[in-house]
Amino acid sequence: MNVVSRSVPVSTRAPSGETNAYLLGTDPAILVDPAARTDELDRLVRERNVAHVLVTHTHPDHVGAVDAYAAETDATVWARYGRADRFRDATGRSPDRTFTSGTTIRLGDDRVRVLDAPGHAPDHVALEAGRDGPILCGDCAVREGSVVVGAPEGDMRAYVTTLRRLWARNPPALYPGHGPEIDAPRATLERLLSHRAQREERVREAVDEGAETLDEILDGAYEKDLSGVRDLARATVAAHLEKVAVEGRVTWNGDRASPAEGD
Repeated sequence: MNVVSRSVPVSTRAPSGETNAYLLGTDPAILVDPAARTDELDRLVRERNVAHVLVTHTHPDHVGAVDAYAAETDATVWARYGRADRFRDATGRSPDRTFTSGTTIRLGDDRVRVLDAPGHAPDHVALEAGRDGPILCGDCAVREGSVVVGAPEGDMRAYVTTLRRLWARNPPALYPGHGPEIDAPRATLERLLSHRAQREERVREAVDEGAETLDEILDGAYEKDLSGVRDLARATVAAHLEKVAVEGRVTWNGDRASPAEGD
């Protein structure tokens, strides 16, 4: 399947300052994550018969030009089933159709399949481009660095499960929402899983050593300078705490933490 991407400058906390928009197929084609309009993206859209518009999730840095391109192409706009209100709030328009995990959209003799991929956002999906083809993974993975999974919206348990499911699929490539193509998917997913496990261990160690409040645990779990990203790190620590609390490995009431009874 023909897959073309363009990086679109947009207001985002991603280090690149850009979001990747994708076009899958040619006639018909699917436009994915049109974060903003650019002359280059306009040209690519004009060169294809864009019949569908989808987003991997409805964070503002992925949806800014959904309405404009949908109106220009008369494409069918899709949203996740049960999340139409969230989609409408983010994009300013109601979806024409909804999808669930496993929904397939035909593109001539080929197809794109929707995969459940929550964690970074509750409505997050990934898109498999062709049978056993590359996967558009949105904000599930990046080639360098890590993905923010921040409470209250981010779900760390779901995110780790999503990474494991992508690893099990072993696609030939991952096309992320930010940054370059991931041409070694399993190695990247293993790195991200290891990073999350290490951060989780530091969170637990901080609690075991007496840290109780979110800021105390944050200071214990991070050794690097958090200037400019402390709010993101704080939300990530909260997501880790929610995960280990559900698993019974710490006690966390949203305000204070303590070691789990029996530890």
